[in-house]
Amino acid sequence: MGNILVVVLPVFLIAGAGYLATRLKVFPIASVDGLMAYALRFAVPCLLFRAIATVDLGEVFDPGLLISFYTGAVVAFALGILGARTIFHRRPGEAVAVGFGALFSNSALLGLPIMERAYGTDSLAPNFAIISIHAPFCYLLGITVMEFARADGRGFAQTGVAVMQAMFRNALMIGLAIGFVVNLGHIQLHETIWTAVDMLANSALPAALFGLGGILTRYQLKSSVGESAMIAGLSIIVHPAISWALGSMVFDLSEPFMRSLVVTAAMAPGVNSYVFAMQYARGQAQAAGAVLLGTAVSVVTASAWIYVLGGI
Repeated sequence: MGNILVVVLPVFLIAGAGYLATRLKVFPIASVDGLMAYALRFAVPCLLFRAIATVDLGEVFDPGLLISFYTGAVVAFALGILGARTIFHRRPGEAVAVGFGALFSNSALLGLPIMERAYGTDSLAPNFAIISIHAPFCYLLGITVMEFARADGRGFAQTGVAVMQAMFRNALMIGLAIGFVVNLGHIQLHETIWTAVDMLANSALPAALFGLGGILTRYQLKSSVGESAMIAGLSIIVHPAISWALGSMVFDLSEPFMRSLVVTAAMAPGVNSYVFAMQYARGQAQAAGAVLLGTAVSVVTASAWIYVLGGI
């Protein structure tokens, strides 16, 4: 277990450095916004583009992998809504915002660097398969359920427009889409272009982790500690447990696929869960608390899941 902590801890040290630098005002919060804009609009999209453009799509897009991951995500989402309604007596729209935190794990900004540190760069291909449909799936499900749940919900057509807007405004999705075009179209890019893409992609994870730490200074654990803990628990314990059970017992996935599946499923709620709550002005405190608490606890839970998976 000590060896695993040595592997995983640098990821959280970078995020922690960003948190402390911003909290102590050594790194201004405005600079955090700029760093995250660079990471999420340019560097990480280049990382995802490179991965999808060069990967063997037929090999990594395993139905069992995707079903195992997203079944766990949907169950966590449903349990989050149910818990918010029955335990914390939230209104339907608020309950959906709470549940969305358990649905949308931090598959890219935390999942990729932890997986890379634990098992190496060559292990990331199944992660990219999961990430390639992560935002579309989560936003489609989350927005649809929210629009049906809230009293002032929009109609079917407006809901469809909202989903499409969420997709096409997302630079990560644009990077993935271009990667699919290059891969499926067998488009050959000049070496100079690949060199530039590599330079941007290689800066993605350190920049994103440092910026993530800075972003976390905006979130607080206020009066909704119980709900935040519920969301975090569903995200970092229930989701990976269901995915592990399905992947190993139902689909008999290979060891590399199981590692990508469980590590990605075990990530804390992503920042997008807070963005979703802000968008609908429901459950913001719970979402913010879950992102902060889940990310902090992930250093232990992610290490525990890697220990269960073995290979280190």
